[in-house]
Amino acid sequence: MKPKKYVLVLCIAFAIFSVKSCNNESSLPDPLEAGWNGKKVCEVLEENENLRVLKCTFPPNVGHELHYHEPHFGYTLTGSKFRITDSTGTREVNVPSGYSFNKPEKTWHEALNIGDSTATFLIIEYK
Repeated sequence: MKPKKYVLVLCIAFAIFSVKSCNNESSLPDPLEAGWNGKKVCEVLEENENLRVLKCTFPPNVGHELHYHEPHFGYTLTGSKFRITDSTGTREVNVPSGYSFNKPEKTWHEALNIGDSTATFLIIEYK
């Protein structure tokens, strides 16, 4: 196999087996639409013309299928350990209770609670 064909085959394989490219994030569900094995994990607590507040709950071995987020702020009500896949790769992280995060840009990820406790997050999305 010639080097150029080899690179092309690798690129095609990566495109088929990768979680998602950033260029295709618009085809992903938002966090409310995404669930886990057909079940919802988020509920709307408040929605108005400026923001939407979600409460997302993840018992052990439950995650959040691949989805995108508009710019948002998050707060961990109760934490756990997660396996997260996003544009930087896959990693395992301990997310403690009381942890907050801010994402000023549109992002995508998939997450799985690999810990032994139920995790709950508030997600505040800006419109």
